[in-house]
Amino acid sequence: MSKYYNPNKASNKYIPGSSQPFRISRSKIDLFLECPRCFYLDRTLGIGRPPGYPFSLNSAVDALLKKEFDFYRERSTPHPLMKEYGINAIPFQHEKMEEWRDSLRKGITYLHQPTNLIITGGVDDVWVNPQGELIIVDYKATSKNGEVNIDAEWQDSYKRQMEVYQWLFRQNNFRVSSVGYFVYCNGDTDRESFDNTLNFDIKVIPYEGDDSWIEKTINDIYACLNEKSLPEPGDDCDFCKYRNAVKILE
Repeated sequence: MSKYYNPNKASNKYIPGSSQPFRISRSKIDLFLECPRCFYLDRTLGIGRPPGYPFSLNSAVDALLKKEFDFYRERSTPHPLMKEYGINAIPFQHEKMEEWRDSLRKGITYLHQPTNLIITGGVDDVWVNPQGELIIVDYKATSKNGEVNIDAEWQDSYKRQMEVYQWLFRQNNFRVSSVGYFVYCNGDTDRESFDNTLNFDIKVIPYEGDDSWIEKTINDIYACLNEKSLPEPGDDCDFCKYRNAVKILE
């Protein structure tokens, strides 16, 4: 990975005073909330954090789930998991479904007029209930002992992710249910042998979102982008702690 990492970005940097709208993804919103300094270095100065390794197995689960739900989307029928969990909905059919899923190039977007920031996000899935409300769905994959949940502190980012997607669809004039779902796949390691097959236990976890924090956060992000100097680091940013420790010894 290191030979592909270039910390200095020549493009896609925020230019204060520019009339061109500037894209801020859902993941960059989370970066700002984690550490304003790292966010400013990334978006304004063009110095990104070193990337983590890709979770290829998670990506495979994600792709297969999309294919599976698309099978039922084409038939306008509920997925068996919906029936199992008593969810009165079907996968939502829309001409922009694939565009909404493309987080890198498109996604679902909204131009926030007061700041001229385009907020973007790539959703995993969207369902619709009989009342015409859209249900935002996010796929997750892991392998752990015991039953999966979304109660850990580090999973707060999952909840914010859901809320940003709900907000984006609302800004695009869709009726959106406050309850979304995490389709959580947990790899089963209790079997006696691998046999070229990895089995998953799948749990559908409801979550009632609250997007009331997003408007203020966008305004805070805009203020941060236009700072003249580096903002303070996040309270528990490992990257900033590392940089400070190295600075002391250099």
